[in-house]
Amino acid sequence: MKVEKKQEGKIQKGKNQEENPYEVLKLKNQICFPIYAVSNKIVRRYRPLLQKLDLTYTQYITMMVMWEKKQVNEKMLGKCLFLQSNTLAPLLKKLEEKGYITKEKDKNDERNLVISITEKGEKLKEQAVNVPAELASEMKLAPEKVKMLYDILYELLGEGA
Repeated sequence: MKVEKKQEGKIQKGKNQEENPYEVLKLKNQICFPIYAVSNKIVRRYRPLLQKLDLTYTQYITMMVMWEKKQVNEKMLGKCLFLQSNTLAPLLKKLEEKGYITKEKDKNDERNLVISITEKGEKLKEQAVNVPAELASEMKLAPEKVKMLYDILYELLGEGA
């Protein structure tokens, strides 16, 4: 059931909303809910795969950025992960304690923190390389639907695909 119709850039009230103005408050009418629920479901599916690596999901996606970039400042890392500094700080501390990254002040600007991957962190990539394929094998979507969903989600993030 659609509550609102978008026409020519305007959002108009649907017939059901005119009859019951609280129709918009039903969970089934929220686009955010299935996105939230699927996100939780996917993270739960990652959990047993990542436990073998002794990583949480957030640590894993941080390491994915580190494997790609090797060195990055904290601000850029936060931007890549859509995370705030107050979320990154304890996450980076844990990864540093595990020996996967190092943190140091930028020599040119001490306000910036530079994060670098260590040799141990680089070696972890070999253990993690099969995680995406293992997770994908559990997803019951055709590849073209996966691509369409990917494009839509990145469009919502404002990144474009």
